[in-house]
Amino acid sequence: MKKLGNSDVTVVIPTLNEEENMAEVMRELDLMGYNKILVVDADSTDRTVEIAKEYGAIVIPQKGRGKGSALRQVFEHDGLDSDAIITIDADGSMKPEEIPRFIEALDSGADLVKGSRFLPSAYSEDMNLIRKIGNRFFLWLVNLLWSANYTDLCYGFAAFRRDALKKLCPDLKSTNFEIETEILIKARKLGLKVAEVFSIELRRRHGKSNLSVLRDGLRILKAIIKEFTNRDKADITSTSV
Repeated sequence: MKKLGNSDVTVVIPTLNEEENMAEVMRELDLMGYNKILVVDADSTDRTVEIAKEYGAIVIPQKGRGKGSALRQVFEHDGLDSDAIITIDADGSMKPEEIPRFIEALDSGADLVKGSRFLPSAYSEDMNLIRKIGNRFFLWLVNLLWSANYTDLCYGFAAFRRDALKKLCPDLKSTNFEIETEILIKARKLGLKVAEVFSIELRRRHGKSNLSVLRDGLRILKAIIKEFTNRDKADITSTSV
């Protein structure tokens, strides 16, 4: 398997009214040499789309609502022909300079690479006590039910081999933030090799998050219960990198 170069990577960014953050994120990606950017926009009313296009991104309108709907739509997009796909948020909380670490893990044989804010050298500037408790609980539950050893669950910085996405896409159903949890569970059911790399989550640079601790926490719990009642795939061993 050949080593992945920048031209083999598409960076996927779901957006909704992120004009204050978009230019900074796009500029950092450009400095890192990533120029294949696919933005799926949920009908922004500000200059998010214009800024993305100014930096050469391909922008497609989102058909549904929610982060899960955006990612599922992009994963199934006909123009997504790169060997590797990176998902990153538009709020500036994820550092493009970390992407090579994800690509290295793919080159080492992983099908899916997840950023972890809880591995050595990692941390989060944007997680309050309630979110930390919730994340730890859901993490414990998923690891218990699927005999996994993940260190982080609800974090959207990830990298995928395109052939792994082809296996995942038909089984993904989530429409909101619970997509991140569903991906890890489904990857395990499908026998994909999952790796984790350490990541530093920064505070959102501008604006307010669309995440609701209670509403989205309940959605995550519902997704876990639903997947547990539909156990029909073999487990795998998740590795850390």
